[in-house]
Order: sequence, then C-alpha cells, then structure tokens
Amino acid sequence: MARTKASLCVRLANVATCGYIRSMETGIRELKDNLSRYIRRIESGERIAVTAHGRVVAELVPPSKASKAARRSRYDELVATGVIRPALEGGDPLEEWPDIRLPRGTAAKLIDADRGEA
Repeated sequence: MARTKASLCVRLANVATCGYIRSMETGIRELKDNLSRYIRRIESGERIAVTAHGRVVAELVPPSKASKAARRSRYDELVATGVIRPALEGGDPLEEWPDIRLPRGTAAKLIDADRGEA
C-alpha cells in the first residue's frame, strides 16, 4: 500500500511540473502546420521550445509588459529626439481642401505625352 501511494505521489509531482513549469517542445514542421494553435498557447502565457532534429533551436515566449511599453512609433521617436515638433492642433490639415478629380484617361494621356507617344 505504501509503495502504491509513493508511486502515485511521484506521478502527481511529474504532472504538476510538466504542466506548469516545463516549456512545451515542438518540431518546426508541427509548429508550421499548427501555428495558430501554438500562438494561442503563447498568448495564454506558455513557453514553446522549437526543435530541429531533436535539439532546441528557438524558444517562443509571450512578450513582456516592459517591451510593449518601451515600443514607440517612429513619430514618437522623432518627437522625443527633437527632429520634429508635435502638431499644435489635432485633426486632418487637408480636411477643408477641395476634392480634385481628373477626368478618366487623363493620367494615361499625360504618361503618353511624357513618353512622346501622344
């Protein structure tokens, strides 16, 4: 009886460590064939080790909170370095400009004229 109980404890310990501590491993082909499924697992916080011929070549992990906050747009970088100044007013500066439409075929005629084919 004691041996069975010890055996059960070892098996339960393996389940807990495999399910919560170890990262999952997958081969490149399996990853490629089921990429959406693996991305969902990574989004939920799981780490996935990618193997090629039995050895780990990459590890996919969810992005850290710091890396998301540190990521800035190119506009924000230019403002921060002083290359450009932010707009004083919001909105579209071309909003009140008239909508100019050229008749059909105008572009083709201009291109032909530029090539000397007109």
